[in-house]
Amino acid sequence: MPEPERTGRPLSPHLTIYRPQINSMTSILHRITGVCMLPGAIIIVWWVLAAATGETYFAFVDGIITSWPGLVVLVGSLWALWYHFCTGVRHLVWDTGIGYGITAINLSGWIVIGASIALTALSLVLI
Repeated sequence: MPEPERTGRPLSPHLTIYRPQINSMTSILHRITGVCMLPGAIIIVWWVLAAATGETYFAFVDGIITSWPGLVVLVGSLWALWYHFCTGVRHLVWDTGIGYGITAINLSGWIVIGASIALTALSLVLI
């Protein structure tokens, strides 16, 4: 069997070939935020269970959650929730066949990012 000719090029596209685009980054971030909402959910369940357990344990858990690392995790989880929601709405719009042009895809990616930040800020103000 003859040896295949080596051209020095990769056999398939790779991350080093492509420049990051808003669409690929929003897709990757959508998957990451889906997983990253779990710590926030676990903390909230822990807080509710602590409230049901007793006053002393609740004060302990509440102190951890309201510390700056706990608040960072909760605010990050809140942003992940809003981002995941916005990209889900974006995909629902795409399911109707609307917004498949390159300009529309790029614009909707930036809108998703801006909307998730705005909704997170609005949620924090209302809380």
